[in-house]
Amino acid sequence: MSDINNKDVYILAIESSCDETAAAVVKNGREVLSNVISSQIDLHTLYGGVVPEIASRKHIEKINQVIEEALKEANCSLDNIDAIGVTYGPGLVGALLVGVAEAKAMAFAANKPLVGVHHIEGHISANYIENKELEPPYICLVVSGGHTHLVVVNDYGDYQVIGRTRDDAAGEAFDKVARAIELGYPGGPKIDKLAKEGNPEAIKFPRARVEGAPFDFSFSGLKSAVLNHINMCQMKGLDINKADIAASFQASVVDALLDRAMLACKEYNMNKLAIAGGVASNSAIRTAFEAKCKQENIEFYHPSPIFCTDNAAMIGVAAYYEYINGTRHGWDLNAVPNLKLGERI
Repeated sequence: MSDINNKDVYILAIESSCDETAAAVVKNGREVLSNVISSQIDLHTLYGGVVPEIASRKHIEKINQVIEEALKEANCSLDNIDAIGVTYGPGLVGALLVGVAEAKAMAFAANKPLVGVHHIEGHISANYIENKELEPPYICLVVSGGHTHLVVVNDYGDYQVIGRTRDDAAGEAFDKVARAIELGYPGGPKIDKLAKEGNPEAIKFPRARVEGAPFDFSFSGLKSAVLNHINMCQMKGLDINKADIAASFQASVVDALLDRAMLACKEYNMNKLAIAGGVASNSAIRTAFEAKCKQENIEFYHPSPIFCTDNAAMIGVAAYYEYINGTRHGWDLNAVPNLKLGERI
C-alpha cells in the first residue's frame, strides 16, 4: 500500500497522551520500522495511578531520546520522513502538550507536514499492523483505561460511534476493583492473572444495560456491586476469596462487551469485528470473542498486546491514512484533552 503516486510514505509518529513516551516510524501505513516506548508504569505504581504532573515532566525528559532511538532503529533520518504525526487528544492535557509541541517544532524545523491524530483512531488503526488484509467497513470495540467505545469504521478516518460508556470505562473499572481487593496498579493485568485461579460463576455480579441505548455500557454499578460484596463479607466475618471476585467481575465485563459487540455486528450487518485498546490484551476477552466470532462466522481481529497499550506505531498508521487523505495541521495545533472521535480541529 502506498499513496497515489506509488511513492513509499514514511511517517514519524509521536504519542504522549498518558504515561508512555513513544515514537515510531511507519512505512505505507502497515509496516512498522521502529516502535520505541518509554513507560512510566513503575513510577506511577508508587501512587496507585497516573499522576498527571509527573507524567508531563517525564515526557519532557524522555521525548528527544525516544525519537532519536526510533529514527535510528528504522535506519532513517528526518530527510527520509514525509510527515510527522502526533496524538493531540484525548488524554492528559499536560502530557499531550509535550508531544504536540515537539511535533510542531520538528515539523517546522524540517519543513515537514504536520498531521494531528485522534488517540482512539490510533487504537483502531493498530489492527492494520498485523492484519494486512483488514479493510473497512467493520465494527471495532475500543476498550482502554479511559475509553469504552463501540464504533462502526465506515472507511479510513470515517468513524461512527454507536455506543460508549455512561460512567466508568472498562479499564477504569478494572483498576478500581483491583484496588478494592488489594492487587495494586495497574489493575487490568493483575485481575486477568488472578482470575485464572478463581471461579467466574462464584458470585453473580450484574450485567448492566442502559435503557433506550442498546450499544451503551455502564460499569459503575458493577464496581459498586464488587465493593458491596466485599463489605458484606467483612461484616459477616466471611472469607474474601479474591480469585473468585476477580474471575466473577471479569466475567461480567466480558459478557457486557461481547453482548454489545455481537448486537452491533447483527444490527449493522457486519461480518468483521476488531478490538483495540489496552484492555483488548485481556486473555479472557480475547478467548471469549474468538469463540463467539467463530460460532457466528464473524472474522475477528485484534492487535498483539504491544500494539494494544499506548504506542506510537498505531499513531503512525492512523497518521498515514490521514496524510494521504489530505489532512494537514498548522502551527496552531493544540492539545484537546476531551477530543471526540470524528471531531475535526
